[in-house]
Amino acid sequence: LLQSRSKILHLKSCRGRKVRVVREHYLRERVSCYSSLCQADCANDSKVLPGDLTHYMVPDAGVVADYLEILEFRELQGIVFTQTACQAVQHSKGRRQYSRIRNLLKDPRHDCVLFANEFQEYSYCAREKGESQEKWQTRCVYSAAVWYYNHLAGMINIVMITEDLDAVARYSSLNSGVYVISVKDYLENFWEQLRAAHELYSSLSQALQEKESECTEREYTEHLPAEVLGAGVKSGRYIKGMLEVSKHHPQNEASVLTHGFSNKKTDVSSSVLVCDSKSRNRAVHGDVVVVELLPKSEWRGKVTALTEGQGEEKNGEDNESKPLPTGRVVGIHQRNWRDYVVTFPLREGNQSQSRNSQRILSVPWDRRIPKIRISTQQADALQDHRVVVRIDSWESTSLYPNGHSVRVLGRAGELETEIQTILIENSINVLPFSDAQLREMPINSPEKPWSVDPAQVLERRDLRESHLVFSIDPRGCEDVDDTLSVRSLNNGKVLELGVHIADVTHFVKEGSLTDLEARTRATTYYLADRRYDMLPAVLSADLCSLLGGVDRYAMSVLWELDAHTFAVNKVWYGRTLIRSSYQLHYELAQTLLNGEQVEVPELAKLDTKEKDAKLAELTQALEMLRLVARHLRAQRDREGALELEGVEVRAQLDEERNITALVPRQPLEVHETVAECMIYANHWVARKIQETFPYQALLRRHPPPREEFFSELVESAAAKGFTIKTRSNKALADSLNQAVDLDDPLVNRLLRRMATHAMSQALYFSTGAQPQDQYYHYGLALDRYTHFTSPIRRYADIVVHRLLTAAIDMENGVVPGKALASNKDLEETAQHINKKNRAAKRAQKLSTELFQCLYFKERDPETEQHCVADAVIYSIRDDGVLVFVPEYGVNGPVYMKNRENQVVAVGQDGRCEWQSGSVRRHTDHITTTSALGTSSFRLFDHITVRISVHSSRHHADSLHLDVISNKPHHSAESQQPRSQGHRQLVQEVVRQAEEAHQQAQEKAAQRPKLSKEEREFCQSKTPNLYSLLEEVRELALMDLQTSQSYSHYSKIVILQ
Repeated sequence: LLQSRSKILHLKSCRGRKVRVVREHYLRERVSCYSSLCQADCANDSKVLPGDLTHYMVPDAGVVADYLEILEFRELQGIVFTQTACQAVQHSKGRRQYSRIRNLLKDPRHDCVLFANEFQEYSYCAREKGESQEKWQTRCVYSAAVWYYNHLAGMINIVMITEDLDAVARYSSLNSGVYVISVKDYLENFWEQLRAAHELYSSLSQALQEKESECTEREYTEHLPAEVLGAGVKSGRYIKGMLEVSKHHPQNEASVLTHGFSNKKTDVSSSVLVCDSKSRNRAVHGDVVVVELLPKSEWRGKVTALTEGQGEEKNGEDNESKPLPTGRVVGIHQRNWRDYVVTFPLREGNQSQSRNSQRILSVPWDRRIPKIRISTQQADALQDHRVVVRIDSWESTSLYPNGHSVRVLGRAGELETEIQTILIENSINVLPFSDAQLREMPINSPEKPWSVDPAQVLERRDLRESHLVFSIDPRGCEDVDDTLSVRSLNNGKVLELGVHIADVTHFVKEGSLTDLEARTRATTYYLADRRYDMLPAVLSADLCSLLGGVDRYAMSVLWELDAHTFAVNKVWYGRTLIRSSYQLHYELAQTLLNGEQVEVPELAKLDTKEKDAKLAELTQALEMLRLVARHLRAQRDREGALELEGVEVRAQLDEERNITALVPRQPLEVHETVAECMIYANHWVARKIQETFPYQALLRRHPPPREEFFSELVESAAAKGFTIKTRSNKALADSLNQAVDLDDPLVNRLLRRMATHAMSQALYFSTGAQPQDQYYHYGLALDRYTHFTSPIRRYADIVVHRLLTAAIDMENGVVPGKALASNKDLEETAQHINKKNRAAKRAQKLSTELFQCLYFKERDPETEQHCVADAVIYSIRDDGVLVFVPEYGVNGPVYMKNRENQVVAVGQDGRCEWQSGSVRRHTDHITTTSALGTSSFRLFDHITVRISVHSSRHHADSLHLDVISNKPHHSAESQQPRSQGHRQLVQEVVRQAEEAHQQAQEKAAQRPKLSKEEREFCQSKTPNLYSLLEEVRELALMDLQTSQSYSHYSKIVILQ
């Protein structure tokens, strides 16, 4: 039976008036406890707390509000969140922190449940007259803890944690089975070894103690209330969008990107400029903000001058583009704060701040983030370390946001620290797979080898004997996602093309811990020197990988094509059983296609006659595959498919997996052959799932780029006499094909790179979230497209495999065992994958830049020949040019004017020096005038540059390019194979890292001993550099080659 109580609420209306509301509150005796120890048959229909713990922990409302980060540690088990505490957090901390609690409760990897204590008859507490809300909430939580102990018949102790010392004194002795202690005591008594939690508690406590700002004078205007912002956006007075701070001018330039937000139609096309920190009004890069447009007389332009060394800003209207819509931030719609990596400022003897001061301004690694004020007593001990911090608040009375430290990464400059910095800055969390996840994995060991399930043989189409199946991948590839087959049917009148993809969904069940972890990661992360797999190795490198000579489960698409017209007569989708006969690498497959003699490892033990027959069969299959791929490519070309430029460098490994060279990937026709087959499979699977599930299929679209993004490409091409047409993808493709300089092939390559930069990003989406005319893939010229061919390394492909399986079941009249994800849930998954894909690309780019800087850092640019290279000008700026260095695949600014107002002067022999003078920008060139005369640097000119490293204590190092001659660079070294220079790059980086580690050990031996507290706080838990270097030979160091299983042909798949 339900019991009714009257619940009185004091609320505020939208206009600020106080309103007294009386609501009926119903109580019941049976409320789920979600414990496996329950003896009362509660309806525990979701995850339950295990019964083998020493205690359950119940945090009060204050702890949940202020120390949620500690409760998020997966090591903490048996947490009971009360309804009272969660509602208190929702009202006091807002939607963001409340959503974090809900995500914890939904995540099966976190051992926590929600108890609806305010609806349980015996745990409910009515608020007493004169009782404060905080005291009432604490009493409610204690009552819930007591109910839990009694409900479970005393079989497990209950520990309530609170920071209210009065509550500890009042409740700790009332019940022998319910303990009431502080957070600090709880961690010391139950989690003494969890040092990260202790450090985080100390940091959070200090931040809370100093939360109140000492300053009372407002530095910024107050943000408008949410209801005012909403009404303003609806009426068109305000504009909503995401704040994107400029990487090159972070102090004075940011843009609010409005595309994708529900704004009323205005004159603003896609962004609003925000010019200074005051106008930014405490908004941080990535926040969703609301802006008000300034009068047109106050509109400004973007800075067009280069910023030397990423340091001081260059201001002045002469260095600005034409005026753009400009505004100021009036409110924050959604904070998107994350973890930030910072360093502490150097202590100087004359510094006014005392050495014992706890509050310091830390400098973020990301230049776009403002300095963060944190409280710590370890600033001196951590002077040369990188530290992870989180922002807590940013009041209008403070120039800077307040935050707290989370953990220490390690010493700045060490390879492992810098890699971890890149991961954290891109919100990439790649902890080792847990024991619970690994227990879900099938076993494949010498003692217990894995074998095909006889039941699966009956359910699947068996292709092991009927089809010649083979794979073509980069050399040394372990995670083989795809295999191919092609054969002639009906006396040569029909060709059967087959694409067979690893059946990952057979092993990764929807909703399992492995599935949840794969969804969280969304992709395999490839860095310059390592990779972080989306799936455990037993799947990614073994049982799911379609290795040669072993039975494997696959998802297949088989087409029957007319042998002359290649028209599709029939297509079949389904689960198959395959055995790949050959595991080819690209160079081997290309050699066979070229008709050259080569040894195929799988044929090494056969006699000559049988070997020749097998080799002829394989070569014929490759030739048929190439014939089909050429037709498919020609078909897409007629529709306007783009061929764009992507720079891809990979490591070359010997048989012992030692790095022998870093070399640019050489384009081969077999790359395009494999690519076309994969694109074809992705397209047909997209058609199948979209036709079966019109409003809940996961596809991938590539929106057409905005016309204004092509302006620099068009102007640059015009400088060489080429006309670039951008009205459609076909017009763009045709004009790029015609923009060829016979004397300099780099011109077309650079134009294609510029076209790539103008492109919008391809995105996953649910078909119910977009109109059908938005499904089109601009780069590939396909009306529908998805990702199906790489489920080992992309979670989107796993989702598509499940959709395809459901579509096949529906076609066969089989009722799906589980309901499909709704359009809303699928769109949420798509947005999550899009976000993680962007993070993966940024991390990969940053790690490559890190290794480039490590190589050049210890070299003397004045004497080392490797620091001098040829560069091509591809863009003109007010005080310099942007260049591309083909030898190293890097691009960057070259300044024609320095901070002393000197300009580049060119002598008669072409050598450059700094002299007093002036610089002038033109459409297609820049001129410098000095005592030596006037010199011009034109678009696509080849110049010689010297490469050095601009070191930064707080930020990432960057390459610095100086022009030393206005002529192309020609030297004996530049004529040698490029791999020699790259081999030295890798060897030098490793050698420098080893020396740095040895020096660090010597310094550590001489350093005075620290106190226990300093030693614990300074110590980094990450693997040390020495271990990394010892294991580097075992890593697939540039498994970039594997990562690009289908991006191996960078020209085609760059937009997939």
